Formats: sequence, C-alpha cells, structure tokens
Amino acid sequence: MLRWILFVSIYILLSIYGFQAIKTLTKVTWIHYLFLGISLVVVGNFIYQFSIGSEGRVLNPAKSYAFGFLLAFMALNLILVPFLLGEDIIRAAIGIFEKRVTSEEGFHLPSRRKFISGLALGLAAIPFAGLLYGMYKGKYRFRVLDYTLHFEDLPEAFDGYRITQISDIHSGSFDNHKKIQYGVDLIKAQKSDVILFTGDMVNNKTTEMLPWVDMFSQLKAPDGVYSVLGNHDYGDYIDWPSPAAKAQNIADLVQLQKDLGFDILLNESRFIERDGQRIAIMGVENWGKGGFKKAGDLQKTKENVASNDFKILMTHDPSHWEEEVLPDDYHFHLTLSGHTHGMQFGIEIPGWIKWSPIKWRYKQWAGIYKELGQYINVNRGFGYLGYPGRVGIWPEVSVITLKKGTKEA
Repeated sequence: MLRWILFVSIYILLSIYGFQAIKTLTKVTWIHYLFLGISLVVVGNFIYQFSIGSEGRVLNPAKSYAFGFLLAFMALNLILVPFLLGEDIIRAAIGIFEKRVTSEEGFHLPSRRKFISGLALGLAAIPFAGLLYGMYKGKYRFRVLDYTLHFEDLPEAFDGYRITQISDIHSGSFDNHKKIQYGVDLIKAQKSDVILFTGDMVNNKTTEMLPWVDMFSQLKAPDGVYSVLGNHDYGDYIDWPSPAAKAQNIADLVQLQKDLGFDILLNESRFIERDGQRIAIMGVENWGKGGFKKAGDLQKTKENVASNDFKILMTHDPSHWEEEVLPDDYHFHLTLSGHTHGMQFGIEIPGWIKWSPIKWRYKQWAGIYKELGQYINVNRGFGYLGYPGRVGIWPEVSVITLKKGTKEA
C-alpha cells in the first residue's frame, strides 16, 4: 500500500507541473479539463490493471498498454519539471531579493513566462510522441540485419552458409495477427540454410503461444529450426498453484516447440553435415549473470562435440558469453544470444551512433562483438515486453553468412 501512495504522490506532483504549463500556454478551459481527464484515466487504468485486474502478475497486453501510456504521460511531465521548477526557484529568489531591497508593500512574484512553458512543452512532446509512435508502429517495424563473418577454420562445404537468428518472441505481448504474419514472412523470405531461435518464446505461460502456433509453424529451413529456452520460458515470474503446475507448464512449452517443428536443445548439441564435413549447433538452457536463472550447463552441452569442430552456440543471455563461454577451453566460433531487447529504446544511426541505456547493464547488448577470435551476435528481439513498443531499437531478424577466410567483419 505504501508503494502505491508514494507512486500516486509523485504522479500528482508531476501532473501539477504539466497542468501549470498547459494553463500558461492557453486559456481554453476544455483543454485544461482534457489534460486533467487524461491524467486521471492513465493513472486509474494503471492502478486497476496492476492491483485489481485479472491474471495476477501475468503481463498481458492490457497491462502492457497501461504501463506504456503511463510511461508516455510521465515522460511528458518529467521533461516539464526541470524547466518549470527551475523557473519557480529563480522567480522566488528574484522576488525575495527585490522585496528586501525595495521594501515595496505591493510586491508580488512575476507570472510564469509563456516562453518557458512553450519551450518545455515542445521538448517534452518529443519523447511523448516517440513513445506513442513506438506503441503504434515501432514495435512491428521489423528489419533484417545482414552480417558476414569470416573464419579461417570454417569447413569449405559451409562457405557461404546462411543463418537466420530470431530471439525473444514474447508471444504473450502480441496483439496484431497481420503484423506478426508480416514478421514471420520476413523470416521465411531470407531463405537461410538454418533458423536458430535463442529463447523467450512466451512471457510466462505456454498458453500465450497457442494463438500464434499456425504462424510460427510455417518456419522451415533445409537444415532445420533449432531453439533454446530463455529466462521467461521457465515461468519464474508468476505464482503457480503448485510446483507440479509450473513443471507441467515448461514441459508443455518444450512439447509445443517440438510440435512447431523446432528442435529444442536443452544443454545438447546437433551436427549439420555437408560433403563429409560438419558444424556443431549447440544449445544451452538459460544462464544469466546475477539473479537470472542458471540452468545452462556448458560442459554437458560440449559432451559430444570435439574441440576442433566448428561450433555455433545458442545461449539466451549474452552475459553467459563473458562469464563462461570465452574462458572455456573450447573455442566457440559464433555465439548467438538475445535477452536485452536493446531495452526497446535507444538511438541507432549506422556508422554514427549506437546507444541505449541497456549498455550500462550489458557490455554486449546489440549486434556483433568479437573477443579472442570468437564472435557473438546479440539479437535485438522479435517481440517486446513491458513497454508495448519500441523507439529507435527496432525488432530484428538477423541473417549471418559464414565465409571461409581471414577478412575481418
């Protein structure tokens, strides 16, 4: 209860400054009431969805949108506060100084200037509009990112081999069949030799994927579709009626992936062979630094793989790469991860800038990285979680072409 009181108090304070800015810019009464109405609806819906709404802790689309609209509205007000609070402080300081110096009985503080309110609202409109766009369009703005990676010891039979990687489907957040079908068609259009899915098919429950089975079962590749589990696939973030119910959920998800035609790797490996040569596809269960689930067993995954095999490792959380994969005595040529979503928010201009707040949590958070002659690709994710949108960090389909040679990527 205390957290809700604190939250509502902060929200009211922020909304007051937003309301002051609106009143300064326009004297149209209905606009004032509209702002107040929106602020009440936004916070009321959020409180309802997260404290009274159905399904407990399950993050469904209704809750995601409640959070998204709250985030957008608070972002608007958060930009206003430094400007208007700063002006209040300056006006008060000037007023006190003038009163002491002039001792005029008729002293009063000057009214807020329209210029400051207009400037603040103009700047605040940028993240506000961006977050709304991210919810309306950005979350389904799928893009294909192509990479070519060179390896001296790549078997010649696999020179030019194409891999499509997808990650973080988070089917429990989806709300538009047409857009998801477009994303699936984009994956199919790449016509890669193999498709690799690096975890988080659902938010919490296997049942979230059922409405989308027909679409994702369309994914086929000559050498198969392989998958691993992500942290959300284990159902650790909601309450279950019993341990048996939770265990049944993960068993159902494993079976569902098999029904989709995915070869799910649970600390296992497979080999793809061509002309008497082979590469290893390896998949560990989730292993994450800090408090994230550590079900991954890299040593078990290695059991049937020789040290001189060409190795492609799927592991959901990129923190696993630096913590266990790089220090291992095996050389893992290419690791594929997801998990970060690029925080679904950031700025990317190819060749100029790649930034997101998630970089403060994960050293490898999006794209290709190389250390000790080994590569990792961190996919930005196919779906979304929490905030029901994306701003600047768009949903991704990765296509990686393997080339034999020494040229740097």
